[in-house]
Amino acid sequence: MINLFNKGDEKQYQHVVTDADIAAFKEGIVHPVYATFALGRDAEWCCRLFVLEMKEADEEGIGTFLTIQHHAPAMLGSTVLFTAKVKSINGNEIICTYEAKQADRLIASGEQGQKIVKKEKLDHIFKQLAQHG
Repeated sequence: MINLFNKGDEKQYQHVVTDADIAAFKEGIVHPVYATFALGRDAEWCCRLFVLEMKEADEEGIGTFLTIQHHAPAMLGSTVLFTAKVKSINGNEIICTYEAKQADRLIASGEQGQKIVKKEKLDHIFKQLAQHG
């Protein structure tokens, strides 16, 4: 693992809300707005941008937690800007805070954690889990 970052360092990711992001379940569309679960996916991606620069070729990041406070809706077609900040780096774990904004409106905020581990270790864990069903 290459530790390139310090507390307070930022990464940004911009996402345009599409039909694939709306609040819908098997029963149909609940609301034609950015779903909380889609926000979570994109918040995790923004935080992962740090990991992409930190991990070495034989390593991978794995999420450890995600919190989401969904403050306001974002409509289809709107552009949401995610900003992730390093909260802490302890050993192989990076914890970030994030905010998602549409223009000046706060859409969501929270924290996300990831650990950087050897791919070989992850493969072993996944194979063990697969064998035990």
